[in-house]
Amino acid sequence: MSRIFNFSAGPATLPLPVLEQVQAELLDWRGAGMGVMEMSHRDKEFMSIAADCERDMREVLNIPANYKVLFMQGGATEQFALVPQNLLRGKTSADYIVTGEWGKKAHKEMANHGRANLAATSEASKFTDIPDRAQWKLDPDAAFVHITSNETIHGVEFPDAPDVGSVPLVSDMSSSFASRPLDVSKYGLIYAGAQKNIGPAGLTVVIVRDDLIGQVTPGTFNIHNYKSVFDNDSMLNTPPTFAWYVCGLVFKWIKDQGGLVAIGERNARKAAALYDYLDSQDFYRNPVAKPVRSKMNVPFVLANTELDADFLKGAKAAGLPGLKGHRIVGGMRASIYNAMPEEGVAALISYMKEFARTHG
Repeated sequence: MSRIFNFSAGPATLPLPVLEQVQAELLDWRGAGMGVMEMSHRDKEFMSIAADCERDMREVLNIPANYKVLFMQGGATEQFALVPQNLLRGKTSADYIVTGEWGKKAHKEMANHGRANLAATSEASKFTDIPDRAQWKLDPDAAFVHITSNETIHGVEFPDAPDVGSVPLVSDMSSSFASRPLDVSKYGLIYAGAQKNIGPAGLTVVIVRDDLIGQVTPGTFNIHNYKSVFDNDSMLNTPPTFAWYVCGLVFKWIKDQGGLVAIGERNARKAAALYDYLDSQDFYRNPVAKPVRSKMNVPFVLANTELDADFLKGAKAAGLPGLKGHRIVGGMRASIYNAMPEEGVAALISYMKEFARTHG
C-alpha cells in the first residue's frame, strides 16, 4: 500500500494506526457482529465508545470537572450562532478579536443576535499579524470575548490565551485543538470541528464551563441549547456515531504518543523546519509576522506566481497533494496537523528545494 502525504486543510490526514484499527473493526467491532456505523447510538456498545472518548479527551486535555463536554454537529460555523444564543445570558453585546476570515464570519453572525463589538482586527495588515493586546477595545460588560485561536486560511495563531479579565473567553480552536498543551481553565468555552486534528468531518466538540449554560436567548431551539444537549448525553438526535468513534481512537493515539506535551513538541519541530527553510531563501515567502506564525497551517507564496500551477502539479505527482492556498488568499498552504509525520514535512521541503533549483 502506498500512502501519500496529505497537506489538505481539512478534512485532513489521520494517524495511520487509527485508520488501521478502523479497518480492522469495520465489519465487526470487537465481537459485536456489526460495525460502528451500523450500531444504534442507544446500544450499550456505542454508549461505551462515547464514554471512552469523553474520558480520554478529559484526560488528554486535563479538562476541569466544572466543564461540560458536548459532542455536536454543524461544524464550527454553526457554533458562530450557538455561542451567542447560549452565552449572551441576558446581555446584549460581545467582543470579537478578528484575526482572519473565520473570526470575521463569527463576528458577522454575532450581529444577528446582539451588538457585535469589533474590539480589534488585523484586517489592515491582510490578517498577517495579531493586534497588540494593549490596543484591544474591550467592553467590561460584554457577555464574552471571542477569538479564533488559529486562523486556518491565513496561518496566524495565538501563542497563548489572552488575558481578558473576568469576561469569559471563547475560542474557535478548530484547526489547533489538541495540538499542544492547553489550560482549559483560561477559557469559558472552546469549540472545534473534528476534521483537522481529532477525526473525520461531522463532529464538533464544545467544552463549556458549568456556570455559562442554561440561560439561552428566547427562541433558541432545544437542540441548540447546550444544557439540553448535556442533559441528553449529546444525543438529542442521532449523533455522528462513526466520527465520534474515530475521535475516540485519535485520543487514544495521542495518549500513546506521550500526550499533548509530546504532540506539541513534534508539531513545533515540524513547523520550525518548514519556516526555517522558507526564511532561508527568496524563491518562496511566508507573509505572517514571526511571533504569531501558525504551527498548523503554513501559507507561502512563490516569487513568480506564474509557476503556481506547475508547483502544484509537480507536488501532486510527488505524492504531496492539498497544497493549494485558500481561494481568498491564493498561493500555497501546507497544513501540518498532528497526524502529519515529520517525514512528510521533510519530503515537502525536499520537493520545494528541487522545484526552486529547476525553476529559479
